[in-house]
Amino acid sequence: MQNSETDLVTVYIGLGSNLADPAEQIKSARTAITHVAGVKELAFSGLYHSSPMGPQDQPDYVNAVMAVETGLPPMDLLRCLQHIENDHGRVRKAERWGARTLDLDMLIYDDQLIELPDLIVPHPGLAERAFVLYPLFEIAPQLVVPGKGNIADLLALCPLDELKRLD
Repeated sequence: MQNSETDLVTVYIGLGSNLADPAEQIKSARTAITHVAGVKELAFSGLYHSSPMGPQDQPDYVNAVMAVETGLPPMDLLRCLQHIENDHGRVRKAERWGARTLDLDMLIYDDQLIELPDLIVPHPGLAERAFVLYPLFEIAPQLVVPGKGNIADLLALCPLDELKRLD
């Protein structure tokens, strides 16, 4: 179900991949997201190279953040993102933080705080993850993260670690 045009919101989506040509997976996912009915791209960060969060016996990641405008309700957008992940060969395993062809995370949905069994927004790890904060700051330096504060303040508390911009 789509909201009326006056109910358009800004949503930030984290993109990550470390299998099957990660940079191409990210670029392809960006295109797929822009083809979702009722979704319009507002901004896209550069690509970033990061070490894996979980098990270290996996390839490094490529990450980016995308801002979109949509009238889709949060759960409808989540289902669209999961469909795109599946189309990119995503296999969901019991192990957290394992290797994956594509990971799409709804980071922020407007100014809403959402706590549902399948969706928590803002994304729970957003404030501690350089691979999310740095690309997010790149495209939205004035952003206030609902319930967490100003993006610049969050960034100041998050070390760059081994994060590197690719382009």
